[in-house]
Formats: sequence, structure tokens, C-alpha cells
Amino acid sequence: MYALAVCAEMVFRDLPIEERARRIHEAGFQVEIWDWTNHDLDALARSSAEIVSMTGYVSGSLTDDDGAAELLRTAEESLKAAEHLGCTRLNLHGTGLDGQGLPVVPVPGEPTGAMWMAAHRTLTRIAELGENAGVTFTLENLNTAVDHPGVPFAKAADTLTLVAAVNRPGLRMNLDLYHAQIGEGNLIELVRRAHGAGLIGEIQVADVPGRCEPGTGEINYPAIARTLADIGYDGTVAMEAWASSDSEAALERFRAAFTV
Repeated sequence: MYALAVCAEMVFRDLPIEERARRIHEAGFQVEIWDWTNHDLDALARSSAEIVSMTGYVSGSLTDDDGAAELLRTAEESLKAAEHLGCTRLNLHGTGLDGQGLPVVPVPGEPTGAMWMAAHRTLTRIAELGENAGVTFTLENLNTAVDHPGVPFAKAADTLTLVAAVNRPGLRMNLDLYHAQIGEGNLIELVRRAHGAGLIGEIQVADVPGRCEPGTGEINYPAIARTLADIGYDGTVAMEAWASSDSEAALERFRAAFTV
């Protein structure tokens, strides 16, 4: 059966990050964080929380040589932070994001063929880093319509294609169903296709619209949970969502949606 995790950046927001992690852990969930450079890693390590995912780079991009060199350099820094926390999944995007989630290097229109080739080369090297360190890098699909306009390789179809082309155990897909619902829809078929190809590193969820916990919007997450059980998915499902009101209630709504 799959495990459940919660992103500490988006719940209990009046508390320090290490206290958020502790509260999530005590509620029976794994913990995920974003940019590790913003946090006291020693305090997080003392929280007793099982931190299973964090951002796997600080800056850089997949689409050009300079950006790739920066992404690889900061990925190596992230591996050291991950080792300190015992974290085994490191998350990537097509390019670095600023504090508002906007791409540092936006791409007008669709990525060019040269960008696809550059991304393939960079992700192959990223996968090698992960394999040597015993961790998995995950490439997350995003949406460009609401949250991240201008991010290259944002669609789930794009991230699936890149991860399949690299075809290394050190790289898998972070299948974000919130972003996929906005960008593409057809979520159950998407889950089946990605799982059947062996490409899912984890699944992230939030509801649409609003990016709050499951049960606050249009996505039928209990149906997705049944699909995950049917296909034998045994990875992590992580709530990367804002609490619509009370954080403890949001965690329980998430648990209820994914209890089969």
C-alpha cells in the first residue's frame, strides 16, 4: 500500500518549519519540504520526522549549458543536505522558480528541439548523481495556466517523455495531479500510463481550483485512490496543498480521501 506524506511548507504556517514537521509526523504522515536553504537542517533533523522529499537544486535549468552546469552544481549541494536529513527523493523542475513560483528563465512557447536535447543530457547526469548517492531525483510536472507560466517541460506528457528517454533508476517522475488536472486532465489514465511504464517516483495532490486539500474542489480523489490500490502503487502520495481552514482538519480530509 502507498504511504502518505504532507508538505510542511503549506500547513501549520504559523509554526517554525521543524515544529510543522513534528506535528505532521505525530499525525502519522511522512514529511516533505521545499528549498532546504531556507531552513535550519539541524532543527529539522532533531524533529524525528521522516523527511522523504525536498527540492533537489537551488538554481539552474535544463535547457542551456550554463543553466545545466548551475543545476548540477547545486544538485550536488542538495545531496549533502539530503544526506543530513536522511531524505531519499530530490525534486526538480524545468527551470529555477522564484519566490512567487515564476520561472527564473521563462520559455516563450514550446521548448525547441535543442532544449529537449539539452534537458536529456542534463537529466542523464542528474540520474547518475542520484544513483551514486543512493537517492532518486524526481522531475515534477507543473501547470503554466495558473501557477507557473513560462516553465519549460511543464506538462505531464513532457516529463513522462523525458524520464522515459533517460531511462535510469536515478530519475523518476513526480506526478503532480493538481498541476495535471489544470494542464491536461484525464488523471486516472495518466496514473495508469505512468505507473505501467514504471516511471513514478511519487505522486503529489491538491484540489482544483484553489490548491487546497482533497475534498475542496472538483477532483475525485477517492476514485484515484481506488485506482492506485488496484494497480498496486506502493510509493508515496503527498499532499502539496494549502489548508483551506484548519491544518489538522486538512490532514484528516487528505487521509480520508486516500483510505481505501
